[in-house]
Amino acid sequence: MRCPFCYFPETKVTDSRGADEGNTIRRRRECQQCNKRFTTYEMVEELPLMVIKKDGRRELFDRNKLINGLLRACEKRSISVSVIEDLVTNVEREIRNTLDREVTTQRLGETVMRHLKEIDQVAYVRFASVYRQFADIQNFMHELEVLMKQVSKPEHSK
Repeated sequence: MRCPFCYFPETKVTDSRGADEGNTIRRRRECQQCNKRFTTYEMVEELPLMVIKKDGRRELFDRNKLINGLLRACEKRSISVSVIEDLVTNVEREIRNTLDREVTTQRLGETVMRHLKEIDQVAYVRFASVYRQFADIQNFMHELEVLMKQVSKPEHSK
């Protein structure tokens, strides 16, 4: 493993432990030249997941693209990056567990919104406004009304 600081090609592993519920190995490494430490992650290479766009095009699932969209929706909210990364990991795992190699943007977006609604309702509405491409204030109000009804339900009726 090449050092990300000085690019020396030899590093030693100082610590290894399981991460992501045993799906990943986290390794602490130390450069043999500059002695700086850094972390790497090792995981099983999975088959590619394709996303079917609304116009029929197909592209590789890009978790970074999804993270960036969620970061915009969560801007100025008290939601940590690690919570967003966990949300994306859970969404990706849920979709991969269906064993389908392709997913529509509609299904992907609905899955994200279901998870995001549990974390932050403002971020949920922001994400929904972009994902559902609200054309006017009526669409926006309808989504808010649905959310308000769900929030106002008594705990025992959920």
